[in-house]
Amino acid sequence: MGRERTLRGGVGGLLIRRSALLSTRSHAAALAPGFPNSLSQSGDIDVSLSVCASNVVSSITTSVTASQNNLGRRCNTVRARMRVVQPPSADPLFVVLNVRSGHRDGQQTKALISRLLSESGRQHELVTVEPDADLGAIARRAAQQTLANEGILVVAGGDGTVNAVAQAAHDTGCRLGVLPQGTFNYFGRTHGIPTDTEEATRALLGAHVRPVQVGLVNDRVFLVNASLGLYPVLLEDREQFKSRFGRNRFVAAAAAFATLLREHRGLRLAIELAGQVRDVRASTLFVGNNRLQLDQVGIEQRHGMESGQIAAVMLKPVSTWAMLGLLLRGALGTLGEAEHIESFQFRHMKVTPWLPYGTRRVKVAADGEIMWLRTPLELRVSPRPLLLMVPTEAPAPLSATEGRARVTSASAT
Repeated sequence: MGRERTLRGGVGGLLIRRSALLSTRSHAAALAPGFPNSLSQSGDIDVSLSVCASNVVSSITTSVTASQNNLGRRCNTVRARMRVVQPPSADPLFVVLNVRSGHRDGQQTKALISRLLSESGRQHELVTVEPDADLGAIARRAAQQTLANEGILVVAGGDGTVNAVAQAAHDTGCRLGVLPQGTFNYFGRTHGIPTDTEEATRALLGAHVRPVQVGLVNDRVFLVNASLGLYPVLLEDREQFKSRFGRNRFVAAAAAFATLLREHRGLRLAIELAGQVRDVRASTLFVGNNRLQLDQVGIEQRHGMESGQIAAVMLKPVSTWAMLGLLLRGALGTLGEAEHIESFQFRHMKVTPWLPYGTRRVKVAADGEIMWLRTPLELRVSPRPLLLMVPTEAPAPLSATEGRARVTSASAT
């Protein structure tokens, strides 16, 4: 509008000046008959018109420049005001904390997370999971609340807790942040999330979304692994040992050793893969979706995850001493070289265990949590990724060498 008014004023001034010149010509003609009858015949008047036009253009340019400068100052003022009043993020955080996870006292962890989020000015709500609470129900309610408020669902816990909340996030399609609290924390470490609670919380405040691959056993999500046979029994024994002797890696190793010394019934499985069905016997069937864990024990099928696949590892029936030898190989990162191990990649596989008559459910472990699922089991890569919040500086998922180095370092500490 400022420029439009200036242009109109300039044209009006030009018309006024031309009218004055015409009047001057008329008076001059009356006084001097030789005065030209046309403006175009007078060089002096042409010069006057040129000067007038030049002045008008100069006036227009000056006015436009001044208007632009005023507009620029107003825009800068608006931007400055927006920077002052804009909060750190418009997305609220809904945190589900399992007070049983990790080595730190649950109430201390809750106070730490709440303090860091309050100091940042981030809107948040924190819900704690008590020992006898229904974690799945709490996670589903938190996911629905997150979705309704266009927020971010956050889980603070070990791999099992992360699995339960990830299930709710995957089902609803909301974003998920992770504050690792467990012993191994394979999922968080794979994606560059700090294992220290304070560092992870600060990193979450500036995190961005990374779609990550999710595995499914029937309709249950697994982020790290799913298994049946010996491995779920090993996990149950490990939890019993941890409840008696504490949660650390040495207790987990002792529990595994004790489990392998006992006699175990093998599995007979009908595996349907790529249109072919074969019967196999195995001590355990392990399906991995985590490069870091597979690299730790030396399974080369981890590379299939880069092409949207997951890895199956079958342990053939062996003696107790051979089983202990395989345990040692796993600790040394050479399990994939053992002759009693078979591994392969897939996107979809159906597994039907041979069960006693009338039995239709089988014990399955998913990310450390034991459940009973209906057979046959459908193991596959989910068509929808999980929307994971990762730190801004987080690298791509760990390579083989990086994974082994970090595992060794973590074990040393």
